[in-house]
Amino acid sequence: MTGTGIDTMKPIHIAAATIGNALAFYDFFIYSFFLTQLGQAFFSAESAYLSVMKSLATYGVGFLTRPLGAYIIGNYSDRKGRRSAMVLCSVLLGCATAGMAVIPSYSQIGIAAPALFVIARMVQGFALGGEIGPSTAYLAEAASPTRRGFVVSWQMVSQNVALVAAGLVATFLTSVLTSEQLAANAWRIAFFIGAAAVPFGWWLRTSIPETLHAEEARARVVHRPRLHEALMHSRTFGLGLIVLSAGAISYSIFNYIVTYAKIELRLPAWAGSMAETSGYALGVPMALLGGWLSDRYGRRPINLIGNGVFLGLIYPAFAWITATRSEIALIVGMTTLIGAASFMWGSFFAGLAESVPAAIRGFSVGIVYSVAIALFGGTTPVVTKWLICVSGSAMVPAWCLIGATTLGQIALWLMAETAPVRLARVKSVFT
Repeated sequence: MTGTGIDTMKPIHIAAATIGNALAFYDFFIYSFFLTQLGQAFFSAESAYLSVMKSLATYGVGFLTRPLGAYIIGNYSDRKGRRSAMVLCSVLLGCATAGMAVIPSYSQIGIAAPALFVIARMVQGFALGGEIGPSTAYLAEAASPTRRGFVVSWQMVSQNVALVAAGLVATFLTSVLTSEQLAANAWRIAFFIGAAAVPFGWWLRTSIPETLHAEEARARVVHRPRLHEALMHSRTFGLGLIVLSAGAISYSIFNYIVTYAKIELRLPAWAGSMAETSGYALGVPMALLGGWLSDRYGRRPINLIGNGVFLGLIYPAFAWITATRSEIALIVGMTTLIGAASFMWGSFFAGLAESVPAAIRGFSVGIVYSVAIALFGGTTPVVTKWLICVSGSAMVPAWCLIGATTLGQIALWLMAETAPVRLARVKSVFT
């Protein structure tokens, strides 16, 4: 099935592979949206600023264990199979997410509250680090070569759908409950909703076929050690790390927009939530379109065009938002940016999976993604907040995005084409 796809690719295969990734991004949005309430619940409140900063720091802790999860679970998936690795991730995610919803507050159990909360975040980070490699490998291997970009783009779609769902949940809770109710315990409802999806994901994953040819993978390991195999693809790892680091910075800033809108722009919470939600909704068709086009025209042109358009839109969008500080500017500007950013990711992940052999695919995709997330996913909101405080400029997120996206564009330019349709055309020219 590796390289040719499952005989009858079904929606259940896509749903099973992407549900864990969806839960991760649902959690991102919910955490960032209820950042203030989480800080009040789990940390002593010397000041509102310190409470938010501690909550942001804990948000970053979960990213630190991602590379470890990517290494251990990714290697497991390359040896034993994608399905068993994804089932394991479902179990770990369920325990961590449910734990985050039920941990007592600081006022109830004191220092044990932040300690337990940090442990839950670390377990969740470990599971999510192990999730992305096997699930992306599964999609790439389950799809036929001519549809791989479109199928893998559902990984991005699952993120956006989850973020839209999280935005709707957050908007609903803030519209029907008072600030006092949310600060007490009502914010836990959003985490319980996420935890409820875990058993369904586990059931889906136990019912899908395996895509890894275990015998083929073992043969590759015997004739070429895994470390040697990985070193042969170090260029792909390095360039992929740069691109994914830029993406981690972008999406961390997007997820910070609710807090940014409330604190820096003095706009209502619903405006920030609507800006993110509408952006991720637009990102669904944009990601599918990008993946579909990459199957026809190649990964490289779609990656370069998509990232280039996003880069060109950053400054005018943020200049408009910070100049007017209006709800309309925030919603339209961020919707446009997030939609543009989503376009290339299905194509990019398909290309990354195609760039490495099955024997190290789960490990490779997972470790590159998780290292990028560990370095920038959790630190970006903290650094952004600090730079805004130091500079007094609300344009800080724009400059961070421009710098990161420019580096990502250079790395994309240096990456090789991997789409079968383009490679076949090149081969036909020389034969």
